[in-house]
Amino acid sequence: MAYGIAEDPALSPTTHLDGVDYPVWRDQLAKIAADNGADADVINLFKSLPKSRYESKEEVMRDFAEAARRFAMGNHNPPQEDNADRNRENIGRDLVESGTIHHP
Repeated sequence: MAYGIAEDPALSPTTHLDGVDYPVWRDQLAKIAADNGADADVINLFKSLPKSRYESKEEVMRDFAEAARRFAMGNHNPPQEDNADRNRENIGRDLVESGTIHHP
């Protein structure tokens, strides 16, 4: 997925944030991206955003990393426990071995 300048606009989620009227709901962001011909990965990134409502473009952009992590994990919600001390070293292996995600 492209985050930089001079990349294919369909692959860049930031290009789909420019014409949005804020505040905006997460589902509206996904719909706007789809209406603008965004790539499926970009649409799914918006669907994976952690908050349901955003007050500004900057707020959405701050949550892109969390959305990308959720999207990569299949959009599973993190456990309710405090994640600050959670060891993420083997997160992929742990998900596969737990049966949550099946490795091809």
